[in-house]
Amino acid sequence: MSLPYEKFLQEVLIDEKTLQARVVELGAQISVDYADCNDLLLICILKGGVMFLTDLMRHITVPHAIDFLATSSYGIGGRASTGNVRIDMDLKAEVTGRHVLIVEDIIDSGHTLRFVMDVLQARKPSSLKLCTLLDKSSRRTVQMPVDYVGFEIEDKFVFGYGLDLDEKFRNLPFIGVVNLEALG
Repeated sequence: MSLPYEKFLQEVLIDEKTLQARVVELGAQISVDYADCNDLLLICILKGGVMFLTDLMRHITVPHAIDFLATSSYGIGGRASTGNVRIDMDLKAEVTGRHVLIVEDIIDSGHTLRFVMDVLQARKPSSLKLCTLLDKSSRRTVQMPVDYVGFEIEDKFVFGYGLDLDEKFRNLPFIGVVNLEALG
C-alpha cells in the first residue's frame, strides 16, 4: 500500500537523519553565538517554519522566548507569489531592545523575508538575524544577510518537514522534491 504523498514524491532530497543532524549543529552554533544573551526571541514565520522551530529550539541552550508571525504573498492556489507581501498575524511580543532571530523554512526570492526584516528593524531590536532551513540562493532577487543556513538547495519545488504541497504533507520527516508531472 502506498502512502498518500508518494505519488507526488520525485525523490527524497534531505532525509530525516541528515535534517536532524543539521538542526543539532545549528542549535549548537546559535547557543555559542548568543551565549551571553538573556533576551533572545525566536520569531517563527508561519506556517512552514513551525516544525523547524520546534526541533531547533530543543537544541538552543540559552534562555529564549518564541513568537509567531504570519505573512502571505501567494495568490489563489498558493503556488505562485503575487509579489505583494502582507502580515496576516503580527507578533504578540515586544522586540524593541531584544535580540531577535527569525526562523524560516525556506528563502527563495527573498522578497517576503526582506519585508519582514524591514518591519522588524523598524521596531528597533538590539540585533536582528536570520536562520533558514533551506536556502535557494540561485533564485534570490533581493539580497540580505542570512546568518544561519541549514542547507543550500537547487531550484526545486520541495515539500515536507513543514513545507506544504497544497497545504498538505507538512508532517513528513524529510524534505522531498515534488514530481511536477504527478502534480498536474
